[in-house]
Amino acid sequence: MPRSPLAGAVAMGAFWFFCLGGLGLFFPFFSLYLHENAGLAGWEIGAVMAVPPLVAMSAQPLWGDFADRSGSRARVLGLLCLGAAVGYASLSLGTGFASLLALTALMACFAMPMVPTAMSVTFAITQELGPNAFGWCRVWGTLGFGAAVVAFPWFLDALEAGAGLAAAPGGPSEPALGAMFPATGAVTLVAALIALALPRADALALRAEHGEWRRLFAHAPYVRLLVVALLGYLLVQGPMGLFPVFVRAHGGSLDSVSRLWILMLALEVPLIAFSGASLRRLGARGLLVTGLVAAGVRWLICGFAPESVWVVPAQVLHGVTVAGLVIGGPLYVEAVVPGSLRSTGQNVLAMVGVSLGGLLSNLGAGALLDVAGADAPYQVGGIGALLVATLLPWWLPPPSRASSD
Repeated sequence: MPRSPLAGAVAMGAFWFFCLGGLGLFFPFFSLYLHENAGLAGWEIGAVMAVPPLVAMSAQPLWGDFADRSGSRARVLGLLCLGAAVGYASLSLGTGFASLLALTALMACFAMPMVPTAMSVTFAITQELGPNAFGWCRVWGTLGFGAAVVAFPWFLDALEAGAGLAAAPGGPSEPALGAMFPATGAVTLVAALIALALPRADALALRAEHGEWRRLFAHAPYVRLLVVALLGYLLVQGPMGLFPVFVRAHGGSLDSVSRLWILMLALEVPLIAFSGASLRRLGARGLLVTGLVAAGVRWLICGFAPESVWVVPAQVLHGVTVAGLVIGGPLYVEAVVPGSLRSTGQNVLAMVGVSLGGLLSNLGAGALLDVAGADAPYQVGGIGALLVATLLPWWLPPPSRASSD
């Protein structure tokens, strides 16, 4: 494969398409599978959904440090994708709470460090191509996610029709929903092959010294960002994971979930594609505030007015949340960490935010689902997200890079 920065960026865009395409087959429907097909209770769903962030709390920093110290970030990314592909496919073997818990843990060992490591590889590959290059690579992931969300219900209907399967009273609404596991594994395998073929670049080969990661925790802007990420994901992740259950509780179907995801992604595509322009205008802190405000408004509408006409259009705010929180956080990291610690910085951010914050959020949302009903996680998440957004400009300083000396 050619070694030019442009060729690397094109390959990275293809990687994101298949990497997040796999997540598009899995994430929107997993909690629904656990609830209807596996028959798990609310607390069991919360526990299974909490396993990936729990495992990631150790897996993400370890893989990040390994990628930085090895100087082979692209190869490490390919290895993670291979392991994730096997892990996703193996979930089809789960038959109950205990087995699904164990198989989800296996999958999480590889899948959870995959995206933050891909972030670090993308930043390294695109750093010579200007501020918009990262967004144009990453947006292909959103397009892949959207394509999977749109195509999967159609694929599932055809599969069930061919196998003569139909929903039975008291049974799952989609009897063949478990097909998402081997499908996710196959798509993720394609991403692995692309990652292993990525061209080498000098920025990808930077090596961190033993123990250099400690510099991150002596750098105040980075540490304060970790607190913001923890609170942000605490208030966003659990409600997002239970969204299919929320839709079903208000009379929606799998097709409803799919259609709502199309709406969610409609604004996400241009916002991520032009994240470089947004960064210049708002800064990383402004992106984070915007994302939290969008999440807060969206969840407040879902939680307090679930039957209103505003619920459907409010889902477009998902794209603002992703561009603000999911992209703004890594952009802030890229501005404050030295190049030799790219993978560690991104993986530790994911560990604290997506993993620890997501762990607590999934457990809390599952408990609220059992105790107070499907609307409660959105009521709590909406109020909390707006509060964090209000305090963020006071807490988080403008980004300044930590020394690598």
